[in-house]
Amino acid sequence: MKNEHQNRIRQAVRERYAGIAAQRTMGCGCNPPSTINNLNAIPAETVSRALGYSKDDIQSVPEGANLGLGCGNPRAIAGLISGETVLDLGSGAGFDCFLAAQNVGDSGRVIGVDMTPEMVEKARQHAETSGISNVEFRIGEIEHLPVADNSMDVIMSNCVINLSTEKQAVFNEAFRVLKPGGRLAVSDIVATNPLPSQVRQDLSLITGCVSGAECIEDLKQMLFEAGFKDVRIELLAQSREFIKEWFPGYGIEDHIVSASISAIKPVESNKDVR
Repeated sequence: MKNEHQNRIRQAVRERYAGIAAQRTMGCGCNPPSTINNLNAIPAETVSRALGYSKDDIQSVPEGANLGLGCGNPRAIAGLISGETVLDLGSGAGFDCFLAAQNVGDSGRVIGVDMTPEMVEKARQHAETSGISNVEFRIGEIEHLPVADNSMDVIMSNCVINLSTEKQAVFNEAFRVLKPGGRLAVSDIVATNPLPSQVRQDLSLITGCVSGAECIEDLKQMLFEAGFKDVRIELLAQSREFIKEWFPGYGIEDHIVSASISAIKPVESNKDVR
């Protein structure tokens, strides 16, 4: 059973991103809640270009799918090819899913999972109005994926796993649903220095993709514990510039950084699928 603290965080995250979906907020979702209605928020396209997406990427997806959320470009490390089946953890309005759908083609499939009904509905509308048939969106928690065992070639995620209070469960589930030889390609926030206790306890910083950041060695241990091999965590030093914009004056850029996280599910494994 989840404890009261975990439930409080989960509900706060759900409410935060439901608000972003409903208000068509542009700009990074990792900004403080007070900026949700800020007309001077950084445009989503500007944010995405800073995260490594090309102008063609941004213009090739349905209008409104890019909310300017995230901390990197997981598709850039996923190496997607035609015919693959891809799962996106925390898919939001579908931005990364629609891009992945272009890579896997009509013979492939992309599934997005998000726990926020408003986001899932938004993504489904984008797919329907744009006639994109090789994507689907499911409501679900990334700790309890609504996906069959050994069914995915690739799992992507963009600045979402840090929001979970049960990261080991997330990685266990990712391992379960990946096919043997399947790969994990994640952009997320990691801690390079211990976060001050007041930062760890600040709910706005938790829902803002900061306080849930784990240190690199702990993340590696979780991935190995889940059963993954060839674990790589590459820090993106340039991300400190846009992280500084998230919560000005907090100095959080001295404690966290965006990272590209990759791993492989072994073709043969002694680990039981849970």
